[in-house]
Amino acid sequence: MKMCAEVLAGILEEAGFTHIFGHPGEQILPLYEALRKSGLEHVLMRHEQGAVHAADGYARASGGPGVCVATGGPGALNLVMGVAAASTDSVPLIAMTGDLPRGGGPGRFQEVDLEAVFRALTRMSMTPGSGDEASMMLADSISSLRRGLTGVIHINLPRDVLEEDACPPVGPSEVFRELPDMSRALELLGSARRPLILAGGGVIWGNAVGEFREFIENARIPVVTTYSARGVIPEDHPLCLGMTGTRGTPAANHAAGNCDVLLVLGARLSERTLAATGNPRVIHVNTDPSVLRGDVVLEMDVGDFLRELPELKGPEGWFKELAAYRRDNPPISELQPPGGGAFVTSSAVRGILDAAPDATIVNDAGSHTTWVTLHRRVLRERSLIFSGGFGPMGYGLPAAIGAKLADPSRDVIMIAGDGGFQMTIQELGTVAELELPITMCILNNQKLDVIRQWQEMNYGTSYSVELKNPDFIRLADAYGIGAERILRLEDVSGAVERALESGEPRLLEFMVEGEDIPLPGVRP
Repeated sequence: MKMCAEVLAGILEEAGFTHIFGHPGEQILPLYEALRKSGLEHVLMRHEQGAVHAADGYARASGGPGVCVATGGPGALNLVMGVAAASTDSVPLIAMTGDLPRGGGPGRFQEVDLEAVFRALTRMSMTPGSGDEASMMLADSISSLRRGLTGVIHINLPRDVLEEDACPPVGPSEVFRELPDMSRALELLGSARRPLILAGGGVIWGNAVGEFREFIENARIPVVTTYSARGVIPEDHPLCLGMTGTRGTPAANHAAGNCDVLLVLGARLSERTLAATGNPRVIHVNTDPSVLRGDVVLEMDVGDFLRELPELKGPEGWFKELAAYRRDNPPISELQPPGGGAFVTSSAVRGILDAAPDATIVNDAGSHTTWVTLHRRVLRERSLIFSGGFGPMGYGLPAAIGAKLADPSRDVIMIAGDGGFQMTIQELGTVAELELPITMCILNNQKLDVIRQWQEMNYGTSYSVELKNPDFIRLADAYGIGAERILRLEDVSGAVERALESGEPRLLEFMVEGEDIPLPGVRP
């Protein structure tokens, strides 16, 4: 017999996990002792919020589940915001928290009902009553995520459960479901004169990118995507119209507004995604029954759906109509950047992106976010990483750590504003400790610029948005990270290229002017 904590570490290791992101504390110490003896690499983040964002970034960059761990009480509660961000985008992630031993009277130090807190934010939140139950919960959670379930699973682990003996599960329980009847979906698709496919992140989480591209090539049905699915078909492909919705391309939104049948594959159908959609008949395929809506709903994995489809052909006239519209209304990413040489956020972002067309871009929340969305042409899935559904400031730096560890062969560039960067700035310690060659780009306009814009639009003035920032160059130097300050637009590309060629962590500070972002639906 082994201690439960050792069994849990063994389950993770046997399942092929290599990295766990976390921060230790008293109630989770038995698991940390087991991790110390295992072959798993624990990535010590400087804050629990950073741990969950790093696991989130790791999952998005790898296409598989991420794992984060925190102690009980304050440590567990520090995970909450990042868990909400991952859940909103249906990122497969296991969050394990320590907790006080079972029993005891009320009012204990750092006592909180963690299962109740996480239940509203996750696919499931569970507290095992024994070591054997804990091991089965973890094995079943891994199996479920590997079978295509998405979202966050929370396992709350009382310390005494971690310390008691447990047996490894004989095998995770498998739940086999019959495939839904697809006849109505095929009937709708077959009768469509203007069919359109909306690809969501479920194409990636279902490991179905290959099947998806093969289906698109054969059927020749136009494609639009959600933010998280950008790149599942390269955005320079003739069948790809780009992202649809609030920040969608003109062609994608035109197609969404005029299609008669919309086949939705692994998307949540958020209000932003549907912003430009007309009134088509909807076929919705998703593993999460809570988000399914439409004329035909199929609770199934995207890969299973694509494998069951017979050969289909989209109407050639509709494809030609959309191709012509796209030629006349290209996305911003294909237009020449505006002239004038003003060193504003949009021009700096375009310079960064043009200097590194093959890099993985990890985006934080701020005024720059819109410009990255508009100016990046995504040619590879999992190469533009951002918490699009929740959009927390501070996501960028820890998520970039996770993305780099998930795929060390890829250049990783983080783009953040000066406000968002300071929300998780302590993770520079993790970057420095691991010597991760991440290029960290800070757009420093010395203000919370989006908030400033909304205040001026609504109230005619702004308040409490000016930032008295630290010297980011000296701060990077304190961590032993090389840094450079860029003052002119013509110096952007050279700075980015030098950073990437260095093979070391590099911080680049771009001293940009404030700038209004285009409002949704208004072409800049």
